Amino acid sequence: MGDSTDQPGSSGRGDPRGRPDGIREPDPTLGKPARPAPRPPMVQRSPEPRSSEPRPPRIRRQRVVLAEPSRGTSTLRARVELEEQTSWGELLIKDLIKAQLRTGVLLALLVVVVLGALPALFFFAPTVAELRPAGIPLPWLLFGVAPFPLIFLVGLWYNRLAERHERDFVNMIEN
Repeated sequence: MGDSTDQPGSSGRGDPRGRPDGIREPDPTLGKPARPAPRPPMVQRSPEPRSSEPRPPRIRRQRVVLAEPSRGTSTLRARVELEEQTSWGELLIKDLIKAQLRTGVLLALLVVVVLGALPALFFFAPTVAELRPAGIPLPWLLFGVAPFPLIFLVGLWYNRLAERHERDFVNMIEN
């Protein structure tokens, strides 16, 4: 009697009260198409008497499908999982955050490597440090001007990738 799975109407599987940690298992039917309705059994007809009139040609039946039956239910389930912040919904959000963080860290490393390689370039090739395009020393141009367009372009690139991750997340939830 103490177990909630013994209560009428409680299956124990999706009920978070039935588990010691209180975390609900994801719905196993999520994302799967609904089962088709069973077809009625075919009725045997008795042979009709032959007549002299020619029979009209038989028209083949066609199945008309107006919409996918499972699309609305899986979208609704996924949205409910996210709104109720269940374990599955939290996992989806964590995956999105991980993808965003991974993208940000990799692009930040790119900027650090590119800007960090400049001093190494001037150390190993001192003749490059002595160049003066338009009368301005090259190190001043590379350290004082070049980082700003680089950081701006990397920021735009990150923004596009972050929007793509979010769009993929929304598409995954809706499909």
